Amino acid sequence: MKLGVNIDHIATLRNARGQDNPNILRALKVCEKVKVDTLTVHLREDRRHINDSDLKLLKKHSRLPINLEMALTDEMILISKKIKPKFICLVPEKRNEITTEGGLNLEKISKNKLKSLLSICHSNDIELSAFINPNKKAIDLAKKLQFQTVELHTGSLDKIKISNKDKEKINSMINYAYSINLKVNIGHGLNFSNIKFIKNRKKIDTVHIGHFIISESIFLSLHETIKKFQRII
Repeated sequence: MKLGVNIDHIATLRNARGQDNPNILRALKVCEKVKVDTLTVHLREDRRHINDSDLKLLKKHSRLPINLEMALTDEMILISKKIKPKFICLVPEKRNEITTEGGLNLEKISKNKLKSLLSICHSNDIELSAFINPNKKAIDLAKKLQFQTVELHTGSLDKIKISNKDKEKINSMINYAYSINLKVNIGHGLNFSNIKFIKNRKKIDTVHIGHFIISESIFLSLHETIKKFQRII
């Protein structure tokens, strides 16, 4: 199981003052030094954290493969075509949400836009994934729509009390997605404690962590927080 670090919240802190501290490229260098597997950024339509300039800088300077999280919109499709990240993960977006609240509803996405994006991905060797809820219906639809990879939403583990049902559901859906030849990633709400409930680690390609790593780095440093997560997984 590999580690992808989402550095969006470095930009969130920077944007609070509107200057350049903390610096995105400095965070990139830390991630490179500790040999993170993937650098994840979510370019939201409202640019609330990572912005277009950040994305261009990261693409220019990063030795790490970039995983671009984005909504399926005409604007984002054009940006992805220019940037050509190594990975793209389609995610849902709501302007009034604090963070992503659930998986993408694949039944409601534009099939024409998806077809256009798939063509770009095939032409540029970009791996396309869908961030979806951990259930068979969503997984089967992702397979039908020609996604190579799914990222299963693990937000149900981000609770004070986690039910056995939630643990079993996520682990069984990891097994199921893997069994139908999808590459499986996981992410959202994972931390030092609840990552232990993920049992099928050999069937998971990458775990994506953002908010927890950036928050914990206030106390441990970004370098030490990432290293600790790498040891745990």
